[in-house]
Formats: sequence, C-alpha cells, structure tokens
Amino acid sequence: MSVERLPDRPAPAVVRRDVQLPLRLADGSSVPARMVTFHGLVDGREHVAIGLGDRAQPGGGDGVPLVRLHSECLTGDVLGSARCDCGPQLQEAVARISASGGYLLYLRQEGRDIGLYNKIDAYALQDEGLDTYEANLALGFAEDERDYTAAVQMLEALGVDRLDLLSNNPDKAAQLEDAGLRIERRVHTGLHLSEVNHGYLTTKARGGHVLHLPGL
Repeated sequence: MSVERLPDRPAPAVVRRDVQLPLRLADGSSVPARMVTFHGLVDGREHVAIGLGDRAQPGGGDGVPLVRLHSECLTGDVLGSARCDCGPQLQEAVARISASGGYLLYLRQEGRDIGLYNKIDAYALQDEGLDTYEANLALGFAEDERDYTAAVQMLEALGVDRLDLLSNNPDKAAQLEDAGLRIERRVHTGLHLSEVNHGYLTTKARGGHVLHLPGL
C-alpha cells in the first residue's frame, strides 16, 4: 500500500539540536539516549530522532545502525490502549535499538497520518464493523496516508545511508529504498497480540505487514 511519492527530491534537512535525554525502559531500567531535532523537514512537522546504544554517543558507533520508523500513537504510546500494538512496539524498539545501536525516528503521523480526531472517528466506525483501512476510506482518506520523505531527510542529516530496518511494514522499506537508502536487513518486530487487537493485527497482515498470526 505505497503512497504517492513526492515528484521532486526536497532540499536536505540539517540537525537543529542534539541533546542527551536518558530513557526509561518498561522494566524500570534507564538507557542513554540523545534527542535530535531538525531544520528543513519537508512536511514542516516536529519529528525527532532518538539515538540509542552506541549511536547515543557523540560521533556515533561503527557498523550499520538498527533503525525504527515509529508513527506517533497517543492512545497506544502514552495511554496504553490495547486496541493496537503501537505501545508494545515502541517499547520493544527502544530496548532492541539500545542493545545494538541505532535510531528510533518518532514521526508525528497519528492514525496513519489522518490525525488524532480523525483516528477517534475511525475507531467509532470500527466499533460499527469496519476494519482499520475501511474506516479510513469511509472518512475520505487513503488506507494509509503516511509518506516517509521526512524520515529519509532525517537519516541523511544523521549521516545514515545504510541501515537495518526494524519493521514489519514492506512499504516503509520500499519508500526508503526508492529514496536511495540501502537497507541491509529487514528485522521484524515481535507479535504483540492481545485479547482486543486481534482484528487490528489481522487487518495489518492482510494489508501486507509481515505478521505470523494464528489462523492466517
């Protein structure tokens, strides 16, 4: 489910600020991290990169970084909603990238980039029987509105042209590769299945995400 690419390559982004910001993991332990902000992102949003592991140190580490592109999810990341797997995926990404070294790109793309209010409207439609993608279409959006051009700019500003991508979503890999980045490995996240998100994950799997769900 690729989205339409921008016709012209945008001007490069540059690092705006780079500060230490230790993060706390789900088990209560703390890991060193660096929060990086940018000037010149094509969509004008306040996306951030979080350097973890050896990449959290000035100058970074050797080798290919592990990178996760994580789209913002207030309900899952902050409020702990079990309707999706976003919160557990975020926690998993911080732990795994901290262990191997790399970047978590936290992208302000709530609700597959339809916004928080529209996402709540989509939830209401899902309660009436539509799946995630059908609800977005019913609201007048594409199934997935996300474009990762800004993520490419962020990685290039960080000096990353090769990476291991932590994702189950083939469209993320396709967009990064179309922009000229080299993905050395595609590393799948775990299956974060709960009593209430099975339908959500089933829809993701049918939409092309690599998820090994029971019964599929």
